[in-house]
Amino acid sequence: MSRNYKLLVKNAKQVVLICNNGEKYLTRSRMQNLCVIEDGSIVIGSDGLIKAVGPADTIRSLYSEASFEQVIDASGMCVLPGLVDAHTHPVWAGDRVHEFAMKLAGATYMDVHRAGGGIHFTVEHTQAAEASQLLASLSSRLTRMQRAGTTLVECKSGYGLEVQAELKMLEVIEEARRTLPINISSTYCGAHAVPKGKTVEEATDDILQVQLPQLKERMSAGTLRVDNIDVFCEQGVFDLSSTRSILQAGKCMGLNINFHGDELHPMNSAQLGAELGALAISHLEEVTDEGIAAMARAKTAAVLLPTTAYILRLPQPRARDMLEAGVIVALGSDFNPNAYCCSMPIVMHLACVNMRMSMPEALAAATINAAYALGRSHTHGSLEVNKHGDLLVLKATRWEHVIYQLGGHQELIRYVVIGGNIVHDNDNTVDL
Repeated sequence: MSRNYKLLVKNAKQVVLICNNGEKYLTRSRMQNLCVIEDGSIVIGSDGLIKAVGPADTIRSLYSEASFEQVIDASGMCVLPGLVDAHTHPVWAGDRVHEFAMKLAGATYMDVHRAGGGIHFTVEHTQAAEASQLLASLSSRLTRMQRAGTTLVECKSGYGLEVQAELKMLEVIEEARRTLPINISSTYCGAHAVPKGKTVEEATDDILQVQLPQLKERMSAGTLRVDNIDVFCEQGVFDLSSTRSILQAGKCMGLNINFHGDELHPMNSAQLGAELGALAISHLEEVTDEGIAAMARAKTAAVLLPTTAYILRLPQPRARDMLEAGVIVALGSDFNPNAYCCSMPIVMHLACVNMRMSMPEALAAATINAAYALGRSHTHGSLEVNKHGDLLVLKATRWEHVIYQLGGHQELIRYVVIGGNIVHDNDNTVDL
């Protein structure tokens, strides 16, 4: 046994492992019964991986001769896995705060879209922006997410809609992956909207004949790493046929299928995703019973986005029906100019209040299940030996406070740790 380790977190009032048998996801009753150690400690090795987690007395005895680069005394505090945000659009330029007033006055998502706002407004500004500008704003947004407890985040392109702008966005995401501590899952979302002046057929052909081949070339050369492919499958955007063609082409390139479906209209996206072996489908506000059943059978994760339904005043995703059917339910912030939320604790709170999830269900959905939706639950999403040493230390005696205290995470989160390194040391916490 090595005697030199990166980090010891000791004497925590609670250590929330989530699970402890190598589960890749949790469903049904397992989401209600999370694995929690009272009075626990955790050891992270020099390689950034968890070496031990267990009762504080046991860890103290086993590691009495060990040396640690850093020690956190978590007495009276709780330790949780780093949160996983399974759906974000964080690379863009242009300010859309004016659209919030339109929505408050009754404009729908598509009303704003038709008025020249929405995605197309952001596309124009993002296409014109320099990569350095996009990287600076992305870095700031990811830092805010990290301070709110997110240690693994999915980042989409999708405000380029033509090959050079889409590649620029993906290269910015790649640079952030290389230079920031937060873990990133990169998603190509060139089919986020139909570009102005193009038909759906023309946009689909451009993606299949121009964008994906250039993306494949860069991936093969090792200059760009992309993990997932996304399409906005919706009326007036990409129909089922186009969605199928694009997703299948991405799958043939080795990309995980992880797409927008059944958000504004019931498109049978859930059934399509299940048929194609999709890893995850997001939104699902209008999913049908048949779609829910298909996703449960296929083990396709449902990434639910309570911020979107809240801001757009949409029907809430049918979380309880999905949970009871055995669907793997995950959560995401849907951070974008339309839903400006960097905080997974707020997302979990909204999931509990508006989608009627329990607090254990919400935490499982924002950790192990969100990691599964990104193909990372073998390395992230729970505090188990040989997983990445990503965790939060909360200044609270019960872990539920991170959900219960709406907007209180800035005072609750004492430390954020990624790979055994303290990346956020918050000495501004205040007692409950």
